[in-house]
Amino acid sequence: MAGLVAKLPAMGTSLVNAARPRLATFVKYARVELTPPSPGDIPAIQKGVQELVKSARTGAWRNLTVKEATVNTLVGAEIVFWFFIGECIGKGSVVGYQV
Repeated sequence: MAGLVAKLPAMGTSLVNAARPRLATFVKYARVELTPPSPGDIPAIQKGVQELVKSARTGAWRNLTVKEATVNTLVGAEIVFWFFIGECIGKGSVVGYQV
């Protein structure tokens, strides 16, 4: 037991050294991906929504490859799941609203 306690500081140091590059990569991508849209992004968002409506009207969605359709479906599912997770966090319960 004494040998294990003596090794703990070295194990902690090696754990921190192994986690540091991964954490730096996470922070790098989190700063870009997890920021809310800025006012400069609004025109691009509007253009994207207009293109989506246009493709729905013209039936361009029927000409997607299987890979593109799968990716679009997974992105839509991710949005729905994040919505429901946010609802659960907001209401503070998994089942029903607390009145």
